[in-house]
Amino acid sequence: MGGRIRIGVIGQSGPISEEVAQIAAAVGREVARAGAILFTGGRNGVMEAACRGAKEAGGLTVGILPGDSIAEGNPYLDVPVTTGLGFDFRSTILIHSSDAVIMIGGCNGTLGELSTAYLNLKPVVVLEKTGGWTDRLREVAYDGRYLDERRNVPLYYASSAEEAVRLALFLAGQQEKESQRGQRYKVG
Repeated sequence: MGGRIRIGVIGQSGPISEEVAQIAAAVGREVARAGAILFTGGRNGVMEAACRGAKEAGGLTVGILPGDSIAEGNPYLDVPVTTGLGFDFRSTILIHSSDAVIMIGGCNGTLGELSTAYLNLKPVVVLEKTGGWTDRLREVAYDGRYLDERRNVPLYYASSAEEAVRLALFLAGQQEKESQRGQRYKVG
């Protein structure tokens, strides 16, 4: 990895319940306490709550914004990255910039980010009982863990912020080990 682990948090933008905001803030705090960098879509809702939690714990926050203005970003961003690309492409950058992803609640946009992570073999931890798709994934996923019959990469589930971050950090570390192992065997 050559640096700090990058944990992406995906979830609903706009108004969220106080309970979900507290959970997202707890995830952000745990990411910061672990010394990892928090990556989000940089806007409001789950993203803002996670960034607030990370900042409260002295962490570093990066927001991958869809437009050209840092004014779109929430006030807890250390590094607002303007892409000028719109939501779909911004989400792709967010996923590719993360070593592991934690999903909190979420609607259609979050579902698209989950699919992008799955297609790119990024580990995803679903924080259950946070609303939206997190409450339905287990019942609609193949074997409760895969987004299609190819079963490329499993979804992981957590029931608390602490468990979600611990698992995401572990999975990011495992992915790095696999990547290093693959590098050793490359010719050229």
